[in-house]
Amino acid sequence: MKGIVVTLVLLVCVDLGVSIKERNEQAPKVQVYSRLPGTLGKENTLICHTSGFHPPEISIKLLKNGNELAGGGQTDLAFEESWHYHLTKHAPFTPEKGESYTCVVTHTTGTKTYTWEPDM
Repeated sequence: MKGIVVTLVLLVCVDLGVSIKERNEQAPKVQVYSRLPGTLGKENTLICHTSGFHPPEISIKLLKNGNELAGGGQTDLAFEESWHYHLTKHAPFTPEKGESYTCVVTHTTGTKTYTWEPDM
């Protein structure tokens, strides 16, 4: 009898785990922008804002030509009433012609790359 109860409990837990994951997993919405209008040769701050995602495990990288930008920081991970999270990462940069600036976001829903476009 104990074996049957344990088996049933395990089956219910596994089933609930799948249902909860399917119900709550949400990909992040991502915005990549600069603090000031993008002007070549002028110091600026590159910003990558992620929002509306769940679960909270996320990685954000700001890159120049595939190499991580130095001197950056990020906000604390925060959540809304719906248990969807948001996080912003930023780094100083000076836009240069022919250079590529990207934000790579890795979440349980996948990894995506977003490119910054200067306001020119």
